[in-house]
Amino acid sequence: MTFTDWLPTLMIFLPLLGSLLLLVTPKTFRDEVAGFIAALTLGAGLAIWRGGGSELFRWDWIPPLGITYSVQLGGVSLALALVTAFMSFIAILYAARRIPNPGPMLSLILAMETGLIGIFAAQDLLLFYVFFEDALIPALLMLAIYGKSGRMAALTKFAAYTLFGSLLMLVSIIGVRYIGGSPTFAMTDLKQHLVQGSAQTWLYLGFLAAMAVKLPLWPMHAWLPDFHEQNHDSGIPDVMGTLYKVGGYGLFTFAIPLFPDASLELRPILMGLAAFTALYAAWIAFRQTDWKRLLAYAGLSHMGFVALGVFSLNETAVIGAMYLLAFQNLYTGALFLSVGMLQERIGSLDTRVGGVMTQAGALGGLTMALWFASIAVPGLAGFIGEFSILLGAYQVEPWLTFIAGITTVAAAAYALTAFQHTFWQARPAGSVTVRDLVHTEWLILGIPLAVLVLFGVYSTPALNLMQPAVRAVLSALGGN
Repeated sequence: MTFTDWLPTLMIFLPLLGSLLLLVTPKTFRDEVAGFIAALTLGAGLAIWRGGGSELFRWDWIPPLGITYSVQLGGVSLALALVTAFMSFIAILYAARRIPNPGPMLSLILAMETGLIGIFAAQDLLLFYVFFEDALIPALLMLAIYGKSGRMAALTKFAAYTLFGSLLMLVSIIGVRYIGGSPTFAMTDLKQHLVQGSAQTWLYLGFLAAMAVKLPLWPMHAWLPDFHEQNHDSGIPDVMGTLYKVGGYGLFTFAIPLFPDASLELRPILMGLAAFTALYAAWIAFRQTDWKRLLAYAGLSHMGFVALGVFSLNETAVIGAMYLLAFQNLYTGALFLSVGMLQERIGSLDTRVGGVMTQAGALGGLTMALWFASIAVPGLAGFIGEFSILLGAYQVEPWLTFIAGITTVAAAAYALTAFQHTFWQARPAGSVTVRDLVHTEWLILGIPLAVLVLFGVYSTPALNLMQPAVRAVLSALGGN
């Protein structure tokens, strides 16, 4: 076994090792240790990308139960793991500057990073479930420790939705193996022992329930606005929460290959649900006056787009969905951080404060550019994902795609209206002076924006990484 074979495992567990190491690291050096571990994790991911992705590594973890440690990073999984490592590094940079005594927050970020990368690397269905639950614990702790006055109600709602969906998913996972007759929970075995008939549809619905919470999709989204609103004002936990929107990936990697007949059977209904989610969330976002709730509904609208692409089972649309899923983590996460910077300066998350641009031009300019990525302006990565989804899904369900397409207009309306109220509208007399970006804040917003521009103009590396993986998954359908 070569060192390359161990790189995915290193990338998964290095952040967890760093998280534990921070517990015994003197306060003076915690920022540097956390940053070094996050950078090393990102470097491991880049090394895997440079090598063309990793091969499948399989080890019989718990043989009597058929549980294997099967991991692989390539294609879509590698792209999402790289984005996770990148944004975790950005979150750590900001946490070290913004959070007083940031040690616990840094430790939780690194612990959650392990769970997230493990989700993308897992090629055993029960191992996926383990990482899925593992990522939940740091998210709950960040909300419980650093959240606002209403955090316990938001935490309870978040946990209830997630655990309910997870329970149904676990039942489906067990059913997939034992009804299908697979010797293990490894995907290589499960795909050779597919469940047939109506049982496949019922198991698909159980799996879909958990993924609908984590996309999220209407009506399983009710936890999302409260989760973001009650989290720490800095936006750091919100970045990690955005990365935890793994439902689209779970449906793509596991649901389509394991439930191909059910995916085709339910396609029109699920595409309708996705289109409704996208439009509904955009409409609700337009009415928000709290920046975090607005971003929560904007993210929900984007997840409706992702779901539309995945449920369409069209190659172009699915590639677009995975592209959008990856890069919305950059612009949504960076927008949460920019909102955190705004809150730090004016003490409010209200969108109606007015006049910030006249005093903080760099903050306003970078925020506006990130919003352009969010509303899919050409030349930025968001455009490629959304356009591909609409192009592919239109070939399957034209009218549903048209309904979802209205969201692009609605997104521009709510984003630019809120931006105008905060940054351009007249500043009230006697308001506090707003300082502009300083020191690492330039990097925290500027680097994600640079990546969005790069992959908006030159998308070939990311598309070449994703396309073979998408074709391999859709081959289970025998055509679209």
